[in-house]
Amino acid sequence: MQIERAQKSLLTKRIESEPRQFIQVLYGPRQVGKTTVAQQFMQSTPLPVHFASADLVAAGQSNWISQQWEAARIKLLKSEQQESVLIIDEIQKISNWSETVKKEWDADSLNQQKLKVILLGSSRLLIQQGLTESLAGRFETIYLGHWSYGEMKHAFNFTPEQFVWFGGYPGAAALIDDEERWARYIVDSLIETSISKDILMLTRVDKPSLMKRLFELGCGYSGQILSYTKILGQLQDAGNTTTLAHYLHLLDTAGLLGGLEKYHPGNLRSRASSPKFQVHNTALISAQQQHTFHDISENPELWGRWVESSVGAHLINHTRTDALKLYYWRQGNHEVDFVLEHKGKIIGLEIKSGRSQHASGMAAFCKECNPYKVLLVGNSGIPWQEFLELNPLEL
Repeated sequence: MQIERAQKSLLTKRIESEPRQFIQVLYGPRQVGKTTVAQQFMQSTPLPVHFASADLVAAGQSNWISQQWEAARIKLLKSEQQESVLIIDEIQKISNWSETVKKEWDADSLNQQKLKVILLGSSRLLIQQGLTESLAGRFETIYLGHWSYGEMKHAFNFTPEQFVWFGGYPGAAALIDDEERWARYIVDSLIETSISKDILMLTRVDKPSLMKRLFELGCGYSGQILSYTKILGQLQDAGNTTTLAHYLHLLDTAGLLGGLEKYHPGNLRSRASSPKFQVHNTALISAQQQHTFHDISENPELWGRWVESSVGAHLINHTRTDALKLYYWRQGNHEVDFVLEHKGKIIGLEIKSGRSQHASGMAAFCKECNPYKVLLVGNSGIPWQEFLELNPLEL
């Protein structure tokens, strides 16, 4: 079964219908379909394409990029087409990749070679560093995030409840009837690989075991606010808050775990505020649980935590593709689960689904922050099942 994402159409339009102007950079977390989108483009385009993956290339072999570039030029020379395409997968695996790409791109520009280039990468941090350092003015980006509920429903007939528990990894969808096997796949092929290959091998991390424990802790507390002091108390050999904040940032760039900041009215932002842990995909929580989907879904209190994390994951993924910022708000005993900011307007979101009721902080939030609107998701508000199919920009 071939599943197409909207980004495939966007990629095709940019490559086939627009002049050679920018390098197209397709990036995002592991196992969300970047390579598949590129392969689907290859099958549908009339242009000659040269595809190469840097996954098994030694990190120091930057000349490998030049070799692939030359192979694409030869395809163009032998073709009757006026243009050809070069696709390089896992580009971040090659050290100083951006310098070599710049050199070859500029050489083609000088010689009026109509070679269009697509770069794929799963390390958001390294991709962005390379783009800003060497390729300024030469690239456009397409971000592929975790699959939404709408996509999983369309492709795999997921119910909302299945999506909340099993998340949005298309490669794991066929395994959900065997939860033990599904969990092993998520842990071994996604979590361990993302941390070991996209962070530890490519970024300096002095305490890798600490970062792994921080990830596990953050998944366990997803949807909850935890001060750095409490985090230090939960982790051995934790170092200091600066180290923890840095590691949390790395986990966030890998599409695993984020730490939402507290919202403050005006331009003031409190980066030193206690983070609210938020996974990018609820599969990351479920796969590390001893309990089953049935166990959790039958417990209203626990199930409410999964629903809130799923809504948070839905929101945090949209901040990667839309002009949105995501926060939480708290003042004293008053709290609002999520605060969305778009072009100076803010929306407060309170999530209530299956968990015990607690005093709402909406009244205090409205008085303090003067939001554009406030919304209740679940119970008597917008059904959480419907909210997971909404684009937050529509709000």
